[in-house]
Amino acid sequence: MGLFGNAHSIDQASAQRDYARLLGQGEQVHAAYLLIRDTILFTDRRLVLVDKQGITGKKVEYHSVPYRSITHFSVETAGHFDLDAELKIWISGSSAPIEKTFTKGVDIYEVQAILTQFVAR
Repeated sequence: MGLFGNAHSIDQASAQRDYARLLGQGEQVHAAYLLIRDTILFTDRRLVLVDKQGITGKKVEYHSVPYRSITHFSVETAGHFDLDAELKIWISGSSAPIEKTFTKGVDIYEVQAILTQFVAR
């Protein structure tokens, strides 16, 4: 499903290993999703958006969003004809949300629960 631009879940342990250099001491990955070449990490401290750029993907932008910066978020579940779910996250100081699309196989309620757990602290 990655070819269609929709995110799907990846193993937490693999994400923890693959992105260990990005994580602070003791920081744990709670969930990770792959979107073609990009990755979304939900850690116990922040949301990390990994954006591979260019044809080769050697240039990478790591966008770190502390949960305290998230003002609100929304999830839209998949329907019968619309096979993907959507996540929108608004960051303080920005009027446009960060938008990500997930396959129907991803439990969007799990994504929402992770955000609720960390944003509502």
